[in-house]
Amino acid sequence: MKILAVSDVVVDWIYSPRIRLLLSGTDLVIGCGDLPSYYLEFINSSLDIPLFNVNGNHSNPVEIKTNRNSNGSIDLHCRVMNFQGYTFAGVEGSLRYKNEGYQYSQFGMWLNVFKLVPALLLNRIKYGRYLNVFISHAPAWGIHDQSDLAHRGIKAFRWLLTQFQPDYHLHGHIHIYRPDMVSESEFGKTRVINAFGYRRIVL
Repeated sequence: MKILAVSDVVVDWIYSPRIRLLLSGTDLVIGCGDLPSYYLEFINSSLDIPLFNVNGNHSNPVEIKTNRNSNGSIDLHCRVMNFQGYTFAGVEGSLRYKNEGYQYSQFGMWLNVFKLVPALLLNRIKYGRYLNVFISHAPAWGIHDQSDLAHRGIKAFRWLLTQFQPDYHLHGHIHIYRPDMVSESEFGKTRVINAFGYRRIVL
C-alpha cells in the first residue's frame, strides 16, 4: 500500500494540477493535523481515494465533529479502522497550553488512548496483530518532541507504541526548520515519522 502523509503546512506542488500525475498510484492519504480544510478537500477530490485525518491543536473545533468531515476526510480520532487489510488508529490534538483548539492534558490523552484499546485487542484476535499505523498530531513522549509545553510529547502515545508495537507512528506538530532535526526514528518495532509537509510511505 502506498500512503501520502501530510501535516502542518500546505505543499505547493501537492496543491496544484500536477497532483494527479505526481501522486498517481497512491492508495491512501493520511492527514496528521493543522492543515486547512480547503487543502484536504483538494487532495481528496483530486486523488479520489480515502483520506484519514486527525485534527491538530490549531484546527477549529466548530468546523467538524462527525465521522466524515465536510472536506471528505474520515475523522480517525479515537477510532480504529481497517483498510485493504491494514489497521489504522488515531488521536487528535496536542497538550493543552491555551484554552482553544483540540488540546488535552496528559490525563485527557490517556483517556483518548484507552478508548482505542478494546478495538486493538479485537484486531489481535481477528488479524493476528494489534495495529499497523498509529496516527496522531502530537509526537510521543521523548520521541521527536520538544521541551516547551506546547510541543511536549504525549506519555500515553509512548505507552501505546510500547504495548501494541505498530509498524508506523505518523505524527505532525513539530515543524522542521533545520536539516539536523530528527524526523524519523526507530522505537522498538515501530518506525516513527514526522509528516511535517509530506512523507510518502509504502506498507
